[in-house]
Amino acid sequence: MNLAEQGDAFAAFWQERHLCTLATARSDGPPHVVPVGATLDLAAGVARVITSGSSRKARLIGTAGALVALCQVDGRRWSTLEGRAVLRTEREQVAEAERRYAARYKRPRANPSRVVVEIQVTRVLGNV
Repeated sequence: MNLAEQGDAFAAFWQERHLCTLATARSDGPPHVVPVGATLDLAAGVARVITSGSSRKARLIGTAGALVALCQVDGRRWSTLEGRAVLRTEREQVAEAERRYAARYKRPRANPSRVVVEIQVTRVLGNV
């Protein structure tokens, strides 16, 4: 998906400092929704969330990946990104996600068990 086609307001909204929510599905069906910091790579069509490999969200995504929704809201402006999430554990992937997180939020604390939830965006909803 070419996220650049969503326009300048969309791109700016995903660069502003906002907390997001990540929704995954529990094995018995109900959603598991947690607050996260997220970054969006418009050119690649990929959103990233850094987390601990032992976190519930990482376990729900697992090695097979999972369908997820990533949402951020600011008053009347909101955007939801849907797609398939996979976990990335490669040091280079983690370092890149940390760099992007630091640019949007602040430098993340050290976490030797950090992984990256990488979401290939397939659908965009919102009012931006």
